[in-house]
Parts: sequence; structure tokens; C-alpha cells
Amino acid sequence: MTAVIDLTDGRTLGRLAATLLVGVVVGLIGTVVHRWDVPWGLVLALAAVLASGVLARAWAGWAGMLLVGLGIVTTVAVLAARGPGGDVLVAAEPVGYVWYAGALVVSLAGLAPRRWFSDRPMTGRRG
Repeated sequence: MTAVIDLTDGRTLGRLAATLLVGVVVGLIGTVVHRWDVPWGLVLALAAVLASGVLARAWAGWAGMLLVGLGIVTTVAVLAARGPGGDVLVAAEPVGYVWYAGALVVSLAGLAPRRWFSDRPMTGRRG
């Protein structure tokens, strides 16, 4: 069952734009923080990626997850490029490789059951 996204609705477009912005912000902050205090900076950055994926899935569905992932991956790729002086923010070290691939953590939110993100009340017996 696929969900149809109404792109003529301003509210939907606003949510999708907001999830893209969340992805850019998480990618920016995560890139700066991931080398802060190895391994805790990396753990904090990856937790922020996972939280943004869950937020996007709950708020805007699969399209939101796709946009938050796109925002994170694009931001990390841009910031990982060599600067004018030859400096890089994502070094070719294990912590840098883990962070670079860390945007894939967003996909973990996509593996969660749809009912976790539903506004419908739960039915059934509690045991």
C-alpha cells in the first residue's frame, strides 16, 4: 500500500521543506561534532541523525525521510570536500568514514512498523 502525497497542499509542502532543513542542520552540526570527543561526539552525531529520521517519518512519512536523508548526505558531502587551504572537516580516518556513512542510520527509522507513527489509538487487549 503506497501513500499518495498531495503536493498542492501548503501544509504538506511546508513539512517537506522543514524536513529538508532539519537534514541540512543535522548534517552541519553532526559534521562539526563528530570529532569532538571520540567516540562520544560521533555517537551524539549519529543519535541526532537517527532522531531526525524518526521525526521525519512521523511528521512527513517516507518522503520526509527521503528529504532529511538527502539534506544530511548533501551537507556532509559538501563539508567533507577540501577547503581553499586544503583543510577538511571529515578526515580520512575511521571516525570520518563512520560519520560519512552515518546518514544511512536514517534508514533505520524506515524499518520501524508503520503503527509506531500512527495517530490512531491502539486497540486490543492489554495483558
